[in-house]
Amino acid sequence: MKKISYIVVFLCLFSLKIVRVRAVEDYLSLDAKSAILIDNASGKILYEKNIDEKLPMASMTKIMSMLLIMEQIDEGNLKYTDKVLISKNASGMGGSQVFLQAGEEYKVEDLLKCIAVSSANDAVVAMAEKVSGSVDAFVDSMNKKAQELGLINTHFANPHGLDNENHYSTARDMSMLARELLKYEDILRFTSIYEDYLTKPDGSQIWLVNTNRLVRFYDGVDGLKTGFTTNSGYCLTATAKKNNMRLISVVMNASSADERSKDTSTLLTFGFNSYKNNIIYDKEKSLGTIPIARGKLEKIDVYLKENATVLLKVAEKKENYSFNIKANKIVAPLKSNSIVGKAEIIDNEGNIINEIDLIIRKDIEKASFFDYLKRNLKVITGGK
Repeated sequence: MKKISYIVVFLCLFSLKIVRVRAVEDYLSLDAKSAILIDNASGKILYEKNIDEKLPMASMTKIMSMLLIMEQIDEGNLKYTDKVLISKNASGMGGSQVFLQAGEEYKVEDLLKCIAVSSANDAVVAMAEKVSGSVDAFVDSMNKKAQELGLINTHFANPHGLDNENHYSTARDMSMLARELLKYEDILRFTSIYEDYLTKPDGSQIWLVNTNRLVRFYDGVDGLKTGFTTNSGYCLTATAKKNNMRLISVVMNASSADERSKDTSTLLTFGFNSYKNNIIYDKEKSLGTIPIARGKLEKIDVYLKENATVLLKVAEKKENYSFNIKANKIVAPLKSNSIVGKAEIIDNEGNIINEIDLIIRKDIEKASFFDYLKRNLKVITGGK
């Protein structure tokens, strides 16, 4: 009798284990043909499904277009207030649009909002022409940037995402591209808008509604870009932030807009429920000092450009980590917030788990003749 009871207990426990595993599998059962979930800070993959399968990405293409625009703004070559003249080519674009007319002028900020919120093909073509002089030149820049980022399974044929056999990407590549765009945090000012208006030159207004419904209906979602064509199916690269953790999800070739949103919600909920992001060093705290050549100061404090974080499963405990400062040779003068090197984050086993840029927090002025004289006198007098 005892043997029988032990067997029954064992079978009961075994069956409970099977039920638990199946429940998790059911929870992550996705409609999309391809999907990925990553942690933005580390790039670590938290979930994957056919992530290297080449598929049309439709208007998720505009993530790359927005990246090139944001780079130009960051480098000072383009301003939000710059005017853009709408060409006949831009006004004649098909697909999703905001009905721009040839000869009209809009600010860069207005067109970027139309791209991010309404996925406007006419707006993105107008910006491509503004940035590169022509759509073809802009597409060349898109492919060049893809190579720089290591997007080996991606190729662009246009800046908007309308179907073309030479226009494709993968879930992995799209997540990497989204992570690059998120380095320019100001883009979230546009992608997080659910509804707004575009005021046309004649005073009339076009109502803009975000094609990413999760911006309104999922707490923490503030981007990034949807996509749909007959060939691509329903796609969405999304990002959300909760509890100091930002996640990026990509779903490609879902069967409907509802399934696209459902799959994305499933991935994000899984990520936030299963993982936590621990800050192991605050970017506001000096990491140490480095020497300065020909500067008014002889050394300066350096800071992490962003918080150093480590991704853990919810039940895991934080370990101890160390930092290895790899500073460049710093020669004055230099502006505040300049990148002056990198900091390697090293775990208990000596593995480098991440690298973060090092910056300075104040301007470094060039030393004058009198600065050098003071230093020499200090040496002669023994520091008195």
